[in-house]
Amino acid sequence: MTILIAGATGLVGSALLREFKRLGSSAVGISSKDVNLLDRSATFAYIKNLSPRMIIDAAAKVGGIGATSSFPVKFLSQNIQIQTNLIDAAHHAGVEKFVFLGSSCIYPRDCIQPIKEEYILTGALESTNSAYSIAKLAGIELIKSYRKEYGHAWISVMPSNLYGPNDNFDIENGHVLATLIRKIFEAKNSNSQTINLWGTGVARREFLHVDDLAKAVIFCSENYDSDSIINIGTGTDITIKELAEKIAETIKFKGEFIWDTSRPDGTIQKLLDIGKISKLGWKPTIHLEQGIKSTIEWYRKNQQSSNFGK
Repeated sequence: MTILIAGATGLVGSALLREFKRLGSSAVGISSKDVNLLDRSATFAYIKNLSPRMIIDAAAKVGGIGATSSFPVKFLSQNIQIQTNLIDAAHHAGVEKFVFLGSSCIYPRDCIQPIKEEYILTGALESTNSAYSIAKLAGIELIKSYRKEYGHAWISVMPSNLYGPNDNFDIENGHVLATLIRKIFEAKNSNSQTINLWGTGVARREFLHVDDLAKAVIFCSENYDSDSIINIGTGTDITIKELAEKIAETIKFKGEFIWDTSRPDGTIQKLLDIGKISKLGWKPTIHLEQGIKSTIEWYRKNQQSSNFGK
């Protein structure tokens, strides 16, 4: 029976394809070039024809704090359409297993740290990415509703901040770790002595390599069955300033960081409690320093890719 990965050319989807290949399992990956998930009729027809046993939903409009705060309509409307069309189509086609990927941004801005799964919907969201968060919360509720009404063995997983090959390295709209790599790499190559970075640098984030996430998603699809969400992370965090320093050290950039405090920090800290998935027997294996080094090497080899700047 077929396994379908939606969003297969993105950061998460491409990692899932690599992991299934490593395991010797076959999976079908689709992107917008194969089927437009914003088109409800086309999505229903594709899923019905393929009739997969499992769908992993890694398809979404994603971006860093700059993108989510600047284009909230797209992040809310398009993500709700994509995930709803895919989830409804899976039900219509009788798909046995569905894994919905949420995000740690679904949690309230001022959560007690580390963040437990039960803290969902207990407070106000971070305003800079609330539109994206609301879309993800809607997906979580739809998965939960299908479980309740139809008894589907479908689950929702919540990863922390992700990074790795095929990330979005765009200066304005990319994810923070990837954007830092690009800025520092370009400063090094141009012999610049300073780099302007967003915010104060004091915000803390937890970074999970996307290859670890891929392993965790497959693990959860085989070992977890509940209407409650489950966190996926490393259990450790780092300030953005410390992250920039680690990247600069790896790239051997010795210039100065200029922090633009007119730009938002976002949530001051996001550290997930990973006790639930740890008790099931999963743990991450890629340390941050190792992951930064491999991601920089991937960027060096692929910096002319059309993914950059988009």
